[in-house]
Amino acid sequence: MADRNRQSAFAEFVLEQMAGIPGIGKRAMFGGFGIYRNGLMFALVADEDLYFKANDHLAEDFIALGLPPFAFQSKGKTMALKYYRTPESVFEDSDQMRHWAEKAYRCALRNAESKPGPMRRIRR
Repeated sequence: MADRNRQSAFAEFVLEQMAGIPGIGKRAMFGGFGIYRNGLMFALVADEDLYFKANDHLAEDFIALGLPPFAFQSKGKTMALKYYRTPESVFEDSDQMRHWAEKAYRCALRNAESKPGPMRRIRR
């Protein structure tokens, strides 16, 4: 329970850091939290770390900074998602937070728009 409380407190801290971004919220998921903008997940909090959504192009920026993807164990295998740990600078500079959050949100939007079939309504 203490871990869950720390995760929740960290997720609240992240939301405070994103206060200037409209439509931000969080939802509990798999021991961490999804960070949403207008109902679309673009970041996640796990193990008291913040990870932003990336496409192949944006992933190169994270990799160049030595930032790893979010990974977890499933059925004895390591699974990595297209979410990358954020640079520490986002917590020291609100402009940096907005910059990276906007990039991640645009990636999430493009990903949602490219999926076939009926798409959830995304408020922009």
